Amino acid sequence: MTYAEPPLREPDLPRTAKVRPTALRTGWTTGACATAATKAALTALVTGVPQGTVEIGLPAGRRVSFAVARCDVEPARRAEAVVVKDAGDDPDVTHGAELTATVAWRDEPGLRLDGGPGVGTVTRPGLGLPVGGPAINETPRRMIGQAVAEVVDLTEVGVRVVISVPRGEIMARKTTNRRLGILGGISILGTTGIVRPFSTASWRASVVQAVHVMAAQGERTVVLCTGGRTERAARVLLPELPEVCFVEVGDFTGAAVTAAVGDGMTGVVFVGMAGKLAKLAAGVLMTHYTRSKVDLSLLGAVTAEAGGDAELVAAVAAANTGRHAYELWEGAGLLGPAGDLLCRRVRQVLRRFAGHAVTVDVAMVDFAGARLVASSGRWVA
Repeated sequence: MTYAEPPLREPDLPRTAKVRPTALRTGWTTGACATAATKAALTALVTGVPQGTVEIGLPAGRRVSFAVARCDVEPARRAEAVVVKDAGDDPDVTHGAELTATVAWRDEPGLRLDGGPGVGTVTRPGLGLPVGGPAINETPRRMIGQAVAEVVDLTEVGVRVVISVPRGEIMARKTTNRRLGILGGISILGTTGIVRPFSTASWRASVVQAVHVMAAQGERTVVLCTGGRTERAARVLLPELPEVCFVEVGDFTGAAVTAAVGDGMTGVVFVGMAGKLAKLAAGVLMTHYTRSKVDLSLLGAVTAEAGGDAELVAAVAAANTGRHAYELWEGAGLLGPAGDLLCRRVRQVLRRFAGHAVTVDVAMVDFAGARLVASSGRWVA
């Protein structure tokens, strides 16, 4: 099969993401709000006193306080608390959602976490969550577990937490959840606890500004990362570079590369995960979910080129997400070869977009940002 270079595209911003005249406010993820509601409810259950505010820890260690909109307690039986999500200035359909935690004792020590009304149920693989379980992602699960452990000793007592979101099913209609196989409600998300406005024109401007700042300091290699986890991985790969060289681009890879070329950069490194890499390999330089989706036929072609059999190629081409394709490659022992090919395709796209004015290296990391999986050739996984 001959590889045909894809057309290069940098779709316009979503209509909801136009420039604002003032600085953007950060907000809180559904995961952070669910954690706060959980701790408030459990504290009320233990003390018998409804809580008006609550403090939790974020993954990076920062402690933050939340107002509790409602807290009801039936002493010694159950308690329920509500924290209303403030998404800041991100165009987020879950802004104003009432993250509700209902907490009760259980006979066996430990924590049981369930999803209630308005929280989606996972029905397809590829999301890193058990099929049939609630769409509560890994980081929020850890945050909730940490918050519970701050109140009670889980080796001695058992706690059941049910997270629900009134009108969550209606909110989910404005998301891609159904296409991903998350049915019946929203997902409880977040890797940092903080919502940063990645999808706005102002975020695009901040990416360009970050490139200009490093250029002004005489640096000539920019490292583009999609988020916090990929940045941590990139710093392990390139420990010799100063902090200013690492730029979190979110969806705006094209804008960052354009700025790098304009500022006379000589090297661009892109570090990402499977989904973003798949979009870039298809020639899409602005990867906001409303303007692009993973081209699974491309991943199928990569699978064939890497030596996958017809059954695996068909499975990847029908995968639910980029992560699902990654898991299929991993299960077939093909993650390294397929990942390397995908990285090389991204390298070709970025070199074409940059006009061959810079050297380009690409690395794929796992979904925890903890391990190099593949690269375009500079590193060996």
